[in-house]
Amino acid sequence: MLEFHIGTILFQLIVFLILMIVVAKFAVRPMLGVMKKRQDHIDNEISTAEANRIEAEELLAKQKEELNRVREEAKEIIDRAKRQSENEGQKIIEDARSQSERMIEQAKEEIESEREKAVASIRDEVAELSVMLASKVLEKEVDAKSHDKEINQFLKQVGDRL
Repeated sequence: MLEFHIGTILFQLIVFLILMIVVAKFAVRPMLGVMKKRQDHIDNEISTAEANRIEAEELLAKQKEELNRVREEAKEIIDRAKRQSENEGQKIIEDARSQSERMIEQAKEEIESEREKAVASIRDEVAELSVMLASKVLEKEVDAKSHDKEINQFLKQVGDRL
């Protein structure tokens, strides 16, 4: 049967307590120290990661703000370039229009000048022909200078009809 000896129980209890003290001193305390260091390291990493996350969020917000600012500047530059090109296009059209009007005006003046030259040439020819005709009719040579007044009057009548 089962017998209990106080000496054996006492011896086993003392050995058990000594073993617990030795294990606690040489195994549990260093293990708790390592676990404490590991916990401190993990806490430090978590706080560093949190700080880095906050810094990254701030940096992201700044980058978004900068991107929006750059977009606005780009839009403003594009709008300014469009306005400038429209103004330059309008100026080119106006310059072309004024140049064409000047050319038309010069052409009109040249046409008028040529017409006047042609009329003057025709008048001279008509005067010569009329002098020749008159001289043949009268069968004598008529002096053109003496009949200048009559020729001019004749030319006015002929010129009005032209």
